[in-house]
Amino acid sequence: MYDIIKILFDICLFKKGPQDLPYSVWLLRILLVIYVSIRILMLSIHFDWLNVLLQVIVEIFLVAGFIWIILYLARKLGRFYQVLSAVLGTDALISFFALPAIASMETGQGGLLVFLVMLGVIGWYWAVTGHIFRNALEQSLIFSLGLAFLYLLGSYQVIALLFPEVTGVK
Repeated sequence: MYDIIKILFDICLFKKGPQDLPYSVWLLRILLVIYVSIRILMLSIHFDWLNVLLQVIVEIFLVAGFIWIILYLARKLGRFYQVLSAVLGTDALISFFALPAIASMETGQGGLLVFLVMLGVIGWYWAVTGHIFRNALEQSLIFSLGLAFLYLLGSYQVIALLFPEVTGVK
């Protein structure tokens, strides 16, 4: 497992791509469990358990569906397990390191510094997702960053539509 974590770190540092992960259903299942665990930790800071579980389920379908669609359109469905593993694994890794900042924001501590750190984390996640898409689709970085932005914006919109409390609007 150490090797997998190292590869995920290297993907987050733009040194490797999803093709460096093993093609494995078991790895995808393990990373899915880790992703779900960290997302539940993150979301349970602010939301009740039912909303957390429903939101995590929707997020999984959104990410898997989006990746399946882009790989299908690019005729590269054989990379599905590796790309989904890379996205889930790097998201879990980045989210894990963002937990203290999220907890600080929730308690109202940290102020501007925590806000800026969170902006940096969001930008980093966007760049990592674009990097993964670039390697998976063999496209330019600009195209892949646009695709990653489309995914992030679209998934946020769907989550906000299904769970209005996420936006803070009552």
